[in-house]
Amino acid sequence: MIWADNNRATVLQRFADAFAKENGVKVAVQVSTDVRRDFGAAAQTGSGPDVIVGAHDWLGEFVQNNAVSPLSLSGDLVAGFLPSAIAAATLNEQIYGVPYAVENIALVRNTALAPEAPETLAELVESGLALVKSGKATNALLVPVGKGGDSYFAYPFLSAFGGGFFGQKANGEYDPGKVIVNSDTSIKGAEVLAEIGKKKVLSTNVDGTNIDALFNAGKAPYYFTGPWAIETAKKAGIKYAISPLPSIEGGGRMLPFLGVQMFYVSANTKNKTLAEEFVINQMASTEVQEALFVVGNRPPALKEAYEKVAAGNADVKAWFEAGVGAKPIPNISAVRAVWGPVAQAEADVIAGKSSPRAAFDAAQKQVVEGIKKG
Repeated sequence: MIWADNNRATVLQRFADAFAKENGVKVAVQVSTDVRRDFGAAAQTGSGPDVIVGAHDWLGEFVQNNAVSPLSLSGDLVAGFLPSAIAAATLNEQIYGVPYAVENIALVRNTALAPEAPETLAELVESGLALVKSGKATNALLVPVGKGGDSYFAYPFLSAFGGGFFGQKANGEYDPGKVIVNSDTSIKGAEVLAEIGKKKVLSTNVDGTNIDALFNAGKAPYYFTGPWAIETAKKAGIKYAISPLPSIEGGGRMLPFLGVQMFYVSANTKNKTLAEEFVINQMASTEVQEALFVVGNRPPALKEAYEKVAAGNADVKAWFEAGVGAKPIPNISAVRAVWGPVAQAEADVIAGKSSPRAAFDAAQKQVVEGIKKG
């Protein structure tokens, strides 16, 4: 049995049927509205599906709970994937998933308001505020914040100076013992958040409930978002362009997190050989990865599939290029302690409720305590 969300289940059923016929077995694809929650609960009782489809940053939690099995991928197969996708699927120097798509945020702009992509955040802020002052826009830049903040979107401001959430081990994996939320490099990014918050470039009144509507109404020239927001912009008739996030003076380019979607094999499967064969030999094919691209618009993780898709799709090429240099979202279980404290620190800094140093010092303390509690 395979668990996936509704969109991917439809595509997977076709390949599951072919695999079942070829191997003389039954393969069911079941829709789960919350794969992570449902699989986690099932794994605790030793039940559940043989294979699931989900995000790479679930990995630390699953490994900690002995819910998924490591996979044996050949060197040739590993070489066929984007290195960043394999890094995201790796924990404790073992590969736990077969990646099929990557995703990241980029700068999406309304070309009627902003025909050229700004190279720096300062240029973006200046031109965006000028459009607001002239009455052509209501928001200079759209980034989801909300009253509770959003760590995922705060991260690029920190990364521009070399900051972030965790330091890394010698092998490149994230180190839960090196929390860098209040490092000097992260604080520099927090100071930028405070500065543009003071200028009303970012607002805690903008969040996931209203941000797409603002952009799709033509009220903002710039929007930090991902592939998921494009279909509604197209339907609204917005002429858009996608480019890398800008650089910040005194730092470097704002690098987003990289998210990877992949196939996991349950540690509780009673059909391990078949489950691994399906995941490794079937889901790592160009045909499958191209088909899954159609329902998600995320660049394929398999190089050959990406090249085929990008050749005829300017958007997917632009998303991919905006993610060059991006680091995967931490896939260690300790990351669960990060999201809330960093998000609130971001919101408080943008709203002017706290200084960058005070807010991120408090967040650092909360994160470290949260990791200790597990």
